[in-house]
Amino acid sequence: MQRFFLQLTLIIALIPGALWAQSEPELTVPEQSDVRIIVDISGSMKETDPDNLRQPAVRLLARMLPEGTTAGVWTFGQYVNMLVPHREVTGAWRENAIAESSKINSVALRTNLGKAIEVASDDYFTQGQLGHTHFILLTDGNVDVSDSPTANAEEESRILEHIIPQLISRGATFHPVALSNQADAGFLKKLADESGGRFQVAESADALSRAFLEALNAAVPQEQIPIEGDGFSVDGEVREFTALVFWGAGETGDTREMALLRPDGQRLVLDSGEPNVRWARESGYDLVTIDTPQAGRWSIEGELGEGSRVTVVSDLKMVVSPLPPSFSAENPVDLNVAFFEDQKKVTSPDFLGVLNVSLTITAEDGRSGTKVLSAEQPPEDGVYSDAIAKLPSAGLYKIDVIADGKTFARKFSTTTGFTVLEGADAAPVPEEQASPVPEVEGVEPVAEEPVEAEPSASKPEPSAPEKEPSSPESKPEPEITAPIDVSQAEPLEVQSPESSVDEEDSGFEFSFPLWLPIVAGGGLVVLLVGWFALKQRKSRTEAQEKAAAERETLEDLEEELPTLEAEIPDDPEELPELEEPADEIPELQPEVEVTEPLVESPEQAPDEDDEEFGLEDFDLSEFDDLPDYEEDEDGQPAKKSDPKDQKK
Repeated sequence: MQRFFLQLTLIIALIPGALWAQSEPELTVPEQSDVRIIVDISGSMKETDPDNLRQPAVRLLARMLPEGTTAGVWTFGQYVNMLVPHREVTGAWRENAIAESSKINSVALRTNLGKAIEVASDDYFTQGQLGHTHFILLTDGNVDVSDSPTANAEEESRILEHIIPQLISRGATFHPVALSNQADAGFLKKLADESGGRFQVAESADALSRAFLEALNAAVPQEQIPIEGDGFSVDGEVREFTALVFWGAGETGDTREMALLRPDGQRLVLDSGEPNVRWARESGYDLVTIDTPQAGRWSIEGELGEGSRVTVVSDLKMVVSPLPPSFSAENPVDLNVAFFEDQKKVTSPDFLGVLNVSLTITAEDGRSGTKVLSAEQPPEDGVYSDAIAKLPSAGLYKIDVIADGKTFARKFSTTTGFTVLEGADAAPVPEEQASPVPEVEGVEPVAEEPVEAEPSASKPEPSAPEKEPSSPESKPEPEITAPIDVSQAEPLEVQSPESSVDEEDSGFEFSFPLWLPIVAGGGLVVLLVGWFALKQRKSRTEAQEKAAAERETLEDLEEELPTLEAEIPDDPEELPELEEPADEIPELQPEVEVTEPLVESPEQAPDEDDEEFGLEDFDLSEFDDLPDYEEDEDGQPAKKSDPKDQKK
């Protein structure tokens, strides 16, 4: 009965997810992006970026932008200047951007951010279409257009209330980067939140390149090859790869040493002079691009700093659905992964069957967990799907999707934040999160905390269904002795999915108001029927407990009867008068015999519980003296033999 009830509950819980999956847009190869880089050159940058590390950061973006995208670079202070014209990214565009980056300085007087956004978003560049346009914005301060604080506040309001809403309505996305904590983080974060972008704080100029790289990865997710140990494997489909290797802590340009070992053993260094190798060494990183690389395992000699990666250009692509910069339990993340070759989705079981697709989530403190997305049989439509609904705590998490085959490996990496909404109801939130916990938390180490959170979420759940019957009925049940603890635990485990299903159904009502009330009503009926069946089962167990208690009293009577028989022969004068009662005594014996089948009835029930209960709660050493008890001075055995002589 319980298995059937659980199956119905799971079916009801999966219906909304199945319908939601059917309503999701089909996964396709993303269109080329448009990236517009806006850099602050106000005088305050002399303090926050004294070494002008904005220059190598911009050069990193110029080298990492994929060919085919469109991009431009603007600088701003009191006025706005187009540093690199907005064009399609080609080799010539990269060379121009690298050369012009040396003009980035800190000489401007003001921070006219609103004007910079207006100029960079001019309709001239994409005929007003901003559906795939991403603005990467760097500043270290507040909006500053005047000496008057009132004028600055009015300009900030104009940006948030007029400029940004119009651009967002046309599809624009903003990825602000605050250099140092002096920047107006609240203002910049609002730009990102309202447009669906990612906000970052580079606490120092040394962290600027990594912050720019994360912003670029959010704007233009690039396909990677996973680095395993000190190397990576290149398959025959790769036309080009770019190895970005950040320096280790304390390394400088004078102490930095790095080399790449090809599969054939040849060693490549900074000045190798190979025609298909482009090697750039900047402050903090090495960037090596190799055209038509050899297939096989490449090794890296040198320290690998945090954030190092290898991106590839290939006809065989792994496409991952866009992930938001942040999510919550109320708005979970739906993850879809597919493979495309020549713009066509790969569904061949021969190819997909050898792939191991996994999802790894890493917290800020380094804890991580991995979940395998690929089942024994590859998906018929070629799409690997999963959902991330709950994480152990609020914060930033790194999401890695890795596909590993025999001769093929790809990696997708991004960062997202898990938030807990303020003012959310405490009851529904954990129960909506309860069912997805095993999914995310089916991960290895991170799964430990979700598993602990699961019982905590289930503790309030039994109180909700117990309020439906009268409270006196619910109180005596925990007071019943140990033999039915198992039966009490079973409904508790069943009730947790029941309440979570109700909560999940209630959450989906807002997004599917047409069909969900019917499903929710049917689910409630099933839950009520199941609850009634469980209640009947409890009543049956209570009846068995009472029957067991009555049997214990009959056994006590059985022990007292011999004492009564022993007292009868103590009065010799009443022996003749008691002949008839003596005849009645044998009649009592069959009555006692009638109890014997009653004693046999529990033997048909499982004896293991009774035996275990007795072994745990009683000291068997008390019965070691049973043979000596027959020789006790009480004489009860002799008296028990007298009625036998009388019967003879």
